Amino acid sequence: MTAKRLSFTAAALALVILLIIGLAQLGSSTPAPPPPRLTLAQMRTRLAGSAPQLASLHAQANELLGGGIGALDVRLRRLHGQPLVINKWASWCAPCRSEFGVFQSVSVTLGRQVAFIGIDSGDTNRSEALAFLRTSPLSYPSYYDASERVGLAITDSSSTPVTVFFDRAGHEYIHQGPYLSTARLEQDVARYALDG
Repeated sequence: MTAKRLSFTAAALALVILLIIGLAQLGSSTPAPPPPRLTLAQMRTRLAGSAPQLASLHAQANELLGGGIGALDVRLRRLHGQPLVINKWASWCAPCRSEFGVFQSVSVTLGRQVAFIGIDSGDTNRSEALAFLRTSPLSYPSYYDASERVGLAITDSSSTPVTVFFDRAGHEYIHQGPYLSTARLEQDVARYALDG
């Protein structure tokens, strides 16, 4: 009976150890905390002295621009040959809101090498989008797209959020869904915008 009890105790101990290891691994797979939010002034200071193509974007940081697809096409022609990231979002979209801090951080970190542009697609009330941008500023402008036609033309998707990457040669990669960590977004910018 002692051997049986010892065997049962060893099995129970092994089960507890496996449970602890499993819980520890589960805890390590939780998403990284959101990056600290920067003010518009902090972003502009960090991006000062950028190349002219990029400086023109930084000069319109956090603005909600009009003009539809025509205005965006003009901007894209001016950025030809520049690595580019376009993020389609909406102020009512919870996954979009969850990734805004990530885009803020990465656009400042990589904003001297890569152009970032937003498309506010599907917000029927411009003032709600502007209110959201006041609380979550970006280092680049967004184009207002209440009709969702601009977002659909650029991302080939009616969903939000969607991110489109263009390398210097104009090759395109489309990512559906939010970016919840700066590391993941930086990895995709390096792979799809900078490596091409």
